Amino acid sequence: MTSATPQRPVAGMLWMVTAGLCFVAVTALVKTLGARIPAAEQAFLRYLLGLVFLIPMIKPLRAAKLDARLYRIFTIRGAGHTVAVILWFYAMTRIPLSEVTAMNYLSPVYVTLGAALVLGERLAARRVLAIVVALIGVAIILRPGFREVNLGHVAMLGTAILFAVSYLSAKIVSDEVAPAVVVAMLSITVTIGLAPFAIAVWVWPTPYELAMLFAVAIFATGGHYAMTLAFKAAPVTVTQPVTFLQLIWAVLLGALVFGEPVDGFVILGGVVILAAVSFITWREAVLKRQAITPPANATKL
Repeated sequence: MTSATPQRPVAGMLWMVTAGLCFVAVTALVKTLGARIPAAEQAFLRYLLGLVFLIPMIKPLRAAKLDARLYRIFTIRGAGHTVAVILWFYAMTRIPLSEVTAMNYLSPVYVTLGAALVLGERLAARRVLAIVVALIGVAIILRPGFREVNLGHVAMLGTAILFAVSYLSAKIVSDEVAPAVVVAMLSITVTIGLAPFAIAVWVWPTPYELAMLFAVAIFATGGHYAMTLAFKAAPVTVTQPVTFLQLIWAVLLGALVFGEPVDGFVILGGVVILAAVSFITWREAVLKRQAITPPANATKL
């Protein structure tokens, strides 16, 4: 009799901490680059340079049997993700690190709504309440009428929605093709999708800027790999709360390195959103349903 894979909660939490550090490194590098290179071009170069990591995926990609329907889904996902990463790179140059991090927690909430609308999942009263709580968290962060809500905040709201579209599209095809194919198709379609946007605003990058963007690709890939190991080692209900550390690191990094003021409302709003997402994840685990709401990290670049 084959036993189930043993759970290693400590290892799962440590891998999630590693993933969080990688993703914070991504935001720090992009913040350091600034706005000299347009957002679309930065995003394009990040994905273009990251294609080197697809080399191990060439064999399963060539072996995959993709029909017209799957190509349509991959195209839709690539289009949504393309715009999402442009908006994310833009937001990084307009608002503090802590606000980008806190608002990115909202993506799983949009996934929950999308799962009900697109995949027909039942939206129970408790999940509806958790969504309302998460939206209250957004209101705490933005505080419309009490502070300026600029284009960077609007961009992050759009980013969260489009990352949710990307995740739901991946969910639809995940049972039909290998994970390596899903990852490879995303990288390829997004690189192609970003190309015309990047060419339209092209500024020749310096070797230093290219090196920085390649480092972004490395840390983003490393973050996703560490996150996968975290999910393998422990349940999402164990690893999900660890993602809160990203907000702490983003606040500290923004304050100590970039001179950004510490905003208690942003921290409070991020905690409220993450608590709502954690509750949804916990309820799904209790109900022993296949999770459709991803952890906050799952919608990262």
